[in-house]
Amino acid sequence: MGKALIIGAGGVASVVVHKCVQNSDVFEEICIASRTVSKCDALKNKLDGGKTIIHTAQVDADNTDELIELINSFGPDVVINVALPYQDLTIMDACLATGVHYIDTANYEPLDTAKFEYKWQWAYKEKFEKAGLTALLGSGFDPGVTGVFTAYAQKHHFDEIHYIDIVDANAGDHGYHFATNFNPEINIREITANGRYFKDGEWVETAPLSEKQVYDLPEIGPKDIYLMYHEELESLSKNIKGVKQIRFWMTFSEKYLTHLKVLENVGMTSIEPIMYEGKEIVPLQFLTAILPDPASLGERTKGKTNIGCVIQGVKDGQPKTYYVYNVSDHEACFKEVGSQAISYTTGVPAMIGAMLVMNGTWQKPGVYNVEEFDPDPFMEALNEFGLPWKESFSPTLLD
Repeated sequence: MGKALIIGAGGVASVVVHKCVQNSDVFEEICIASRTVSKCDALKNKLDGGKTIIHTAQVDADNTDELIELINSFGPDVVINVALPYQDLTIMDACLATGVHYIDTANYEPLDTAKFEYKWQWAYKEKFEKAGLTALLGSGFDPGVTGVFTAYAQKHHFDEIHYIDIVDANAGDHGYHFATNFNPEINIREITANGRYFKDGEWVETAPLSEKQVYDLPEIGPKDIYLMYHEELESLSKNIKGVKQIRFWMTFSEKYLTHLKVLENVGMTSIEPIMYEGKEIVPLQFLTAILPDPASLGERTKGKTNIGCVIQGVKDGQPKTYYVYNVSDHEACFKEVGSQAISYTTGVPAMIGAMLVMNGTWQKPGVYNVEEFDPDPFMEALNEFGLPWKESFSPTLLD
């Protein structure tokens, strides 16, 4: 059916490539591009020989001119951005300049301060409308599937949604004293930021990881969950009309939080540059360089993830509670695509979003978050491509 340019060659990109190759009727030709072309070549060598034709290229995703040159030479129908979120805008600019649809999994982040906001990308709405192009933001799991879950609940189960609790639980164990399951720099910036949630039309801010509950999750049991801010809260609060409260919760072990606190106390999580032996370095970037590569964790990780939405509202005048979630097994994911479940649960939805844009199902000029489209084709594709979802109508409610 078409061609996709995949920018990035890390753990999530590897899953996207595997899934595009599995879906060769749609992705007839792909190009994997990264600053480190050897990583792209390694993926190509691993997966060559199937129906999907695979190319590789070297590109600096911070350089719009390089991106434009690559897009023009390959001629893709869509660009799947699984590079760093600092590079979203340069890639969006390149898509506009070349007339190509855009898909990503994480909102743009300025390098200096962790913001977790969509405003920079939403500002492109008119440009994409005028160009007749679709920009699909946050087509990962959270953000991504959690937004689709909410839209599905709104379409099929509620007249009004009042409360949404997104719960992201990872019960996997990789055996290291301390490691992050995705890009360490993004992960640590996210965790050390203030918590924030939406309530009655306003944002309520909390100290980092200061709000904690224990929640009993299907297939993985009771876990400590901590309130955090996550960017899908911003889009859901805008797009789900009448919602009174939206919160995001994530699991962390005591061991993980202890290591993180020590690193924070000694300044290793800072993004303020310091001088070291005549060179300027960013402590968090240095820490990222010495921590295990998230892409290397797959073969070591055992256990499961459970990510879903507990939603309360009204249907036919009666109160209703609905829980929709996915459970993924780290070892099963690694056996299938060579990546742990964190990368898998992000990469599969990125491929699905690209497929729906490319085949016209989710094609609409402008800049959109996933919950602004019909959720049904995405929900069907989750079951087909490795992220089957389950639902419950009597979940335990969070306080």
